[in-house]
Amino acid sequence: MTVGVLALQGDFREHATVLRSLGSDVVLVRRPEELAGVNGLVIPGGESSVMDKLTRMFGLAEPLRAAVAAGLPVYGTCAGLIMLADTVLDGINGQQSIGGLDISVRRNAFGSQTASFETDLDVPVLGGPPVHAVFIRAPVVESVGPNATALATVADGRCVAVEQGNLIGTSFHPEITGEHRFHEYFLQKVRSAGFRS
Repeated sequence: MTVGVLALQGDFREHATVLRSLGSDVVLVRRPEELAGVNGLVIPGGESSVMDKLTRMFGLAEPLRAAVAAGLPVYGTCAGLIMLADTVLDGINGQQSIGGLDISVRRNAFGSQTASFETDLDVPVLGGPPVHAVFIRAPVVESVGPNATALATVADGRCVAVEQGNLIGTSFHPEITGEHRFHEYFLQKVRSAGFRS
């Protein structure tokens, strides 16, 4: 099983380290031909508007859209969640997303870098103890459409984790806290999907 990590910008190295620790072969994806060889993909945190521009500049935007539409399992964290959202409510002028998750997101919804925070989240689909989550200039899911499912909310009820078919998105960064259950859950989807195997 080969899992790609979109490696144009953001914390792709941290995701690659987690995935390797869980036994996956990892490819850093920067070109369409690298994307073509993966069974699943992680889109990391970073800056969503920059990530959008770079995917278009490197010829990855359309192949990513096509792969998501064809069923490629994808896990997006923070900016990756924004990239997977069908609707970005406050994107910069011209910002595009890959889409696939029937959600609307708002960028930097919890405030600036100095407003970053940590909290524990109940995530029933993962079982076990609460997930310790780190939010850094994090987006929030403003609305969840009928095709997507909320997986976790913060104390005030705002949605911060979703799934739809082979797609998962989180507002937070499990790759930097040692919390691997979301990556394990994603790898189960990759195995089950058998995409390009």
